[in-house]
Amino acid sequence: MTTPETVPSVVAAAIDRDLIISSLQGALRAKDEAAALGRELAHQIDRIYFVACGAPNRVMLSLEYWLDHAQTDLVIKRYFPAEFLALQPKLDERTLVVLASKSGTTQETVQAAQFLRGQVCRTVVVTSTADKPLSQGAQHLLLMGETEQAHTGVYIVLQGLMAGLLDGRHGYALYEPLMRSLDALPGVLVESAELSDARGRTDAQTYRTNQTFYHLASGPVFATAYVFGVCMLMEMQWVHSVPFEAAEWFHGPFEILDEHTPVFVLLGEDPSRPLAERALAFCQKYTSHVMAYDSRDLPMTGVAPEVRALLAPYALQAALNRFAEHLAAERHQSLDTRRYMWVTEY
Repeated sequence: MTTPETVPSVVAAAIDRDLIISSLQGALRAKDEAAALGRELAHQIDRIYFVACGAPNRVMLSLEYWLDHAQTDLVIKRYFPAEFLALQPKLDERTLVVLASKSGTTQETVQAAQFLRGQVCRTVVVTSTADKPLSQGAQHLLLMGETEQAHTGVYIVLQGLMAGLLDGRHGYALYEPLMRSLDALPGVLVESAELSDARGRTDAQTYRTNQTFYHLASGPVFATAYVFGVCMLMEMQWVHSVPFEAAEWFHGPFEILDEHTPVFVLLGEDPSRPLAERALAFCQKYTSHVMAYDSRDLPMTGVAPEVRALLAPYALQAALNRFAEHLAAERHQSLDTRRYMWVTEY
């Protein structure tokens, strides 16, 4: 039987302020290029298809939310690449397809990009460097550089693209404060991580033996619930870690809750916040194992008040990452460990 004494020691990664900030400078530069491209395309398209897997797909979910909120006349749809290829939705010269992948090697996303090369639609690719398979043949290529903060990097670039597009098409009152606030976001990640580090360590010690977690969030913050629950705890720690939309919680899933169930409830500052507050009140009534993370508790220094809601999911992600780092140390399982991903044929 494997015991903590017989496995390699895992230490929670330190918060490297300089590395986090420097590694996102490429994304910040690319977001200005992206905004200019958005303006250029503003009146040349009628629909946008977002196509990505995993965390980039959930970044696109948060953007989809804010495009709806802006009441744009554009048709917006989001797909996993395999679904996109299976369905093959309408494509014409007024269709923009946006693809994103941190590695630039995600098999299904690369296949979707290859399929699109023979189509009349417009394409934008967001990835790390120009030598990646996804970069080849892209009509418009936006590069964020190599970074371990790729989830936020993809957001910064795509938010720049969407902000420029909205401003060019309709006029977007949030354009200037949003672009300034994106420049502050790398520092916000550090700040949120530092403020949440002690809490993350304590919670990880408390829940180190739990094999099941639920994650509730609403609106754009559901992107964070998914990335944290699935792309970190499930993928990297092999625990049963399930995200739920707060709007759906009371339509079946809440029956799983008992006094011993660990639940993360994430609260943002967008119009959907009351949905998460309702879920939080219910969970606090029926279990003592609630971990509430609220973006209102995070200073988000340098972010304009009017756009805090747009950046809140990423500040919360930085806070939650500290729990994941400390849980990995408590469980003696590195966040780099995989059983299947990049290991087997799939």
